Amino acid sequence: MKLLDNKIYLASKSPRRRELLRQIGVNFEILLLRDSATRPVDVSETVLPDELPAAYVTRVTNAKAEAAWDMMELRKLPIRPVLAADTTVVLNGVIYGKPANRSEAHAMLTSLSGQTHQVLTSIAVHYKKQHLEFTQTSAVTFCTLNKNQLDQYCDSLEPYDKAGGYGIQGSAAKFISHIDGSYSGIMGLPLFETAKLLTEVGLTFS
Repeated sequence: MKLLDNKIYLASKSPRRRELLRQIGVNFEILLLRDSATRPVDVSETVLPDELPAAYVTRVTNAKAEAAWDMMELRKLPIRPVLAADTTVVLNGVIYGKPANRSEAHAMLTSLSGQTHQVLTSIAVHYKKQHLEFTQTSAVTFCTLNKNQLDQYCDSLEPYDKAGGYGIQGSAAKFISHIDGSYSGIMGLPLFETAKLLTEVGLTFS
């Protein structure tokens, strides 16, 4: 069944996900999760004890989609599908989140240097009684980084809002010798799988 206005809510503040949705012609509005003194954080991104990476990224993404759907209903917004996503970087079973400072970014990138790591991006679409989810995994190989490369990159603004401390769409692209998987998934939204899930809830593409 087609959607009345062929539009969705994106539960993400990531400018990269907005760019990717525009790339495939998805019409969307931003629906941001909130926190306040009277309302706790909508979705905790803390890794649970012994939680595996795939379970972690799936849990967080599903929770974001459900929280955004609840917020849509609470605000009495027009009913539309909600799309949420979460990306994590994994090396040898260790989850790398967003670095809080230069020291953390430097340590993360030092660990990734000369290694192949995994990027897991989970997407979830919630619409009425439908809840669809998919997790896409890509492998990314870094060249060996020297101190000058690490220092220059960590002195930029790029590492600090990205899982693993880098973005493939930025200047860190020159560090990546090989990828196996989805480029858009590594950016934060696997477009093939995203389009498939959105089609299943009634979105149409021109």
